[in-house]
Amino acid sequence: MIRSIWMPALALGLGLAISGCDEGPSKNAAPVSSSLEPAAKPTTASAFEVKSDASKVTFQMDAPIEKIFGDVPGSASGEFYVDLQDVTKSTGLLKIDLEKLVVYQQKRKDESQEFGEKVKNDTQNEHVLNWLEIGKDAPDAEKAKNRYIEFKVKKVETEGEKNLSKLSGDERKVDLTVTGDFRLHQRTVEKTAKLEMTVTYAGDKPKSISIKSKEPIPVDMEKHDVRPREAFGKLAQATFDTLSKKVNKMPQVSLELEASAK
Repeated sequence: MIRSIWMPALALGLGLAISGCDEGPSKNAAPVSSSLEPAAKPTTASAFEVKSDASKVTFQMDAPIEKIFGDVPGSASGEFYVDLQDVTKSTGLLKIDLEKLVVYQQKRKDESQEFGEKVKNDTQNEHVLNWLEIGKDAPDAEKAKNRYIEFKVKKVETEGEKNLSKLSGDERKVDLTVTGDFRLHQRTVEKTAKLEMTVTYAGDKPKSISIKSKEPIPVDMEKHDVRPREAFGKLAQATFDTLSKKVNKMPQVSLELEASAK
């Protein structure tokens, strides 16, 4: 009799335990990948180092009853190798430190009302770090794997002038379509960004570059297996589908990068 009671109870307990664990990656997740290798410097390129304190990385997630805003101050690092004679030969590797991420929210009760003021919610910030598996309970080794976003430039295109030496003035602008490897949460996908680059000259020598998004860059969190988690390795019962009125699973990322000549 006792055995007939505790066996189903044990099975139920195991079932509950298993249901709370991370049951593997999202169905549409990209394969796990290693950190991206540094970009190769073309022979004729000038090197520029990203200035963390002068660069901005932000994102926005819009949903019917809640907007989420992300700011990652002082997080950008990396190098760009810009061929000023032919910008389409340029390369580079950008890294974003997600441990510096801060999120804010705007909420409303229903879609008939206006959104309230933008506020920081400490609990929500903890949740976001859990989703990324860099929260306070994540092992240090796993935090290190998930800490950075990386974007490595593979191809640069422009419909404008490729040779910036043919342009005049202390500031020379060019619109770029940049394609590269985008790595988030250990998973890499190809991504294309529309950017504006301004090269500032001192005489005939490049002094710095500014790179800005011409339009937000969408990031599909399912492809990177970023999803609701209660703690490290433990999925939340809520999913993106059940949170659809509160959370958009496609954040729109904007960049404003400053880099100095090395």
